[in-house]
Amino acid sequence: MKVTEKRFSEMVEFRRALHQHPELRYEEIKTAALVQNHLGKLGLSFEGKIAETGVVCLLDSGKPGKTVLLRADMDALPIFEENSTPYKSLIEGKMHACGHDGHTAILLGLASQWSEREFAIPKGRILLCFQPAEEGGSGADRMISTGILDKYSIDACFALHVWNHIELGKVGVVPGTMMASVDEFEIKVYGISGHGAMPQHTVDPILVGSHIVTALQSIVSRNVDPLEPAVVTVGSFHAGNAFNVIPEVAILKGTARSYSKAVYLSLPDRIKEIAENVGKAFGAKIEITYKRIDKSTINDPKMADLVKKSVSQIFGKESLTEENTRTMGGEDFSAFLLERPGCYFFVGSRNEKKGFHYPHHSSRFDFDEEAMKIGLSVLQQVALDYLESE
Repeated sequence: MKVTEKRFSEMVEFRRALHQHPELRYEEIKTAALVQNHLGKLGLSFEGKIAETGVVCLLDSGKPGKTVLLRADMDALPIFEENSTPYKSLIEGKMHACGHDGHTAILLGLASQWSEREFAIPKGRILLCFQPAEEGGSGADRMISTGILDKYSIDACFALHVWNHIELGKVGVVPGTMMASVDEFEIKVYGISGHGAMPQHTVDPILVGSHIVTALQSIVSRNVDPLEPAVVTVGSFHAGNAFNVIPEVAILKGTARSYSKAVYLSLPDRIKEIAENVGKAFGAKIEITYKRIDKSTINDPKMADLVKKSVSQIFGKESLTEENTRTMGGEDFSAFLLERPGCYFFVGSRNEKKGFHYPHHSSRFDFDEEAMKIGLSVLQQVALDYLESE
């Protein structure tokens, strides 16, 4: 279905209001209030304060059938925005640098379409799910833990993400694994501090940490099958504050990511083994904290095929792509996909001519808002096609 200019303007207004007032994970109080205020004005019933700030809204055809969940994430990131647009963030140090403001606006647009009878649900129900804390807060897990999937008898779930790695007009859909699991680790290296001019009396945690960083790279290059996607990255290394002092402690923080179950299970033990043995070789004590954040995002093949057919029906097969669609990035929608069949897909939002080419999580990130038209059309068609399927 074509998105009207009225609906597009409404989504742009919502998106920009959210962009100017970004809120971090579990802080989405004003965001949730905007969502609930709009749903209330439309005369729709909703349930709020799910997993602290989440909101759900049920669109019911009144006829027996399946129930499909459509999710939009709402949280922003702790990033200083460097754009100069009229709608740039008004909150210092916080920014919608990933597109969640657009996702929320799209779902609000769908609510408006339903309320104003721009489309009809043939049978069954659609649950609009406005989720907090996708960015490292396990918001999906927390919403699921409240029992919403059983309470609303959810049969399938879908979600989209505007994606600046795909050109505007393209939709990225792949069956199976499309995003990696996400783990976070912290390695504390305890040495013996002393004078930088007399290192023989110390155990240098910076030297030990440096060897650990280097040794960790052997996991992907030598312990993982070359045909298996995997990443081990140390993104933070802090130690000392004086040029002539060997510090007592060095702290390394990083992430480990994978697609397959075998690699997923092997990573924590291998990282721990390497860090502890390198530390032992140099006489340092090692403490490791390892957190599982998200599992791999795995699309049900049948649901991915349904999304492809929906996209083809609206925009033609030429609009489909698998290029730049699989990524080692992570997504907590994976939790929904572990509970119910479904599909997560990308809506191209890159437009270099307009300057929309910066990557997600960049302080210069922005996306072509025309992508919201495509996103709304596809999400609506996917829901209807699913509800009409056998």
